[in-house]
Amino acid sequence: MARYTGPKTRIARKFGEAIYGPDKVLSKKSNPPGQHGANRRRKLSEYGTQLKEKQKAKYTYGVLENQFRRLFAKAERTKGVTGENLLQLLESRLDNVVYRLGIAPTRAAARQLVLHKHIVVDGKCVNIASYEVKPGQIVGVRERSKSLEVIDAALAGFNHAKYAWFEWDEASKSGKYLHLPERADIPENIQEQLIVELYSK
Repeated sequence: MARYTGPKTRIARKFGEAIYGPDKVLSKKSNPPGQHGANRRRKLSEYGTQLKEKQKAKYTYGVLENQFRRLFAKAERTKGVTGENLLQLLESRLDNVVYRLGIAPTRAAARQLVLHKHIVVDGKCVNIASYEVKPGQIVGVRERSKSLEVIDAALAGFNHAKYAWFEWDEASKSGKYLHLPERADIPENIQEQLIVELYSK
């Protein structure tokens, strides 16, 4: 399946924030990319603002357009606030859960671990990054993969207490998904209401 593999700093500069994590280049060049990026002062239309917010969410979570549209449709069918439902569905993706548990340093790295069968859900190997983890399920590292340096390096010094909707067990290198996160607890700087307005047109 197609996946963005280009320069990540370029995308981060497009949105003006470090959506892929700490970025040294972004701190030096905060203006949009391109030859005329520093002089670009074009005001976005309402539609442009909404579209930009959707693109930011897609890049942040590493989701393609069709996947994102399906998630939004499911969020609409679910009881509650559509925008919050959408973010909860994105947060429940297996690659994101692996990232939140600190098993991988980035969502892209988490996706690789999932695809290469290093991750188990309730003791069973799952290699589908978009797998929806349900509250109560336990996500961990496969037994034969627990000695991988990349996983040890990611877990070293990681503060598992910062995401209250997970319960981490250091001995088994696994975490329990306790409940869906509240919107206030999700740290991503995404204005989900703009996405809802975009799809409502």
